[in-house]
Amino acid sequence: MNKFLSFVFIVPLYVSSQQIPTSFIKLKEAIPTIEVEIRYATSENFIGRSIDGYISNTAVGTVELSNALKNAQKILKSHKLGIKIFDSYRPQTAVNHFIRWSKLESDTINKSKYYPELKKNSLFDLGYISSKSGHSRGSTVDLTLIYLTGENKGQELDMGGEWDFFGDLSNYNFEFLSEEQKYNRGLLRKTLISSGFSPYEKEWWHFTLIDEPFPDKYFDFIVK
Repeated sequence: MNKFLSFVFIVPLYVSSQQIPTSFIKLKEAIPTIEVEIRYATSENFIGRSIDGYISNTAVGTVELSNALKNAQKILKSHKLGIKIFDSYRPQTAVNHFIRWSKLESDTINKSKYYPELKKNSLFDLGYISSKSGHSRGSTVDLTLIYLTGENKGQELDMGGEWDFFGDLSNYNFEFLSEEQKYNRGLLRKTLISSGFSPYEKEWWHFTLIDEPFPDKYFDFIVK
């Protein structure tokens, strides 16, 4: 009698749709007091042009992400501060755009601003770009803090580095920060951790919900 070995391969589930799933929500509608500036819908990003899949200044995430951010916003309000979101859910279509761009050696429009000390072909190996993004699972967010009152109302706190900068400056524990910058990064991190998020050490702005509802699903619906 022949015996056969059975192999089970576990692969991430890829979900493509033209509709926003019912498990997702527009974050500004759920939390009216947050600010949203989706820079991948503009030219203000490392590629230097709007990214495929981003057609509006709309932040979307899972309902669980929204609830956690609502808690963080409540905590920050006591400091007269609030949340500003740069990116949340990211369609796989956008990730595919990153991959195509990475193979075009001469396309370096925003190199001087976003990755001045790095070679473009090293961005994958260094972990700044990948073929799959946690953002596509719907429970990862890029954000900073803003003032809610006073003459600086609406302005971002000084974090000692810009969002999406590829380099050591973006590391949470970068050694050459001022005391104010260290405090601001620490406050953002402490608030998000207490609200159920896990930080990413190489990017001070990047947080993922620990109990994310879709740890193995990568979505590809377009937000309008």
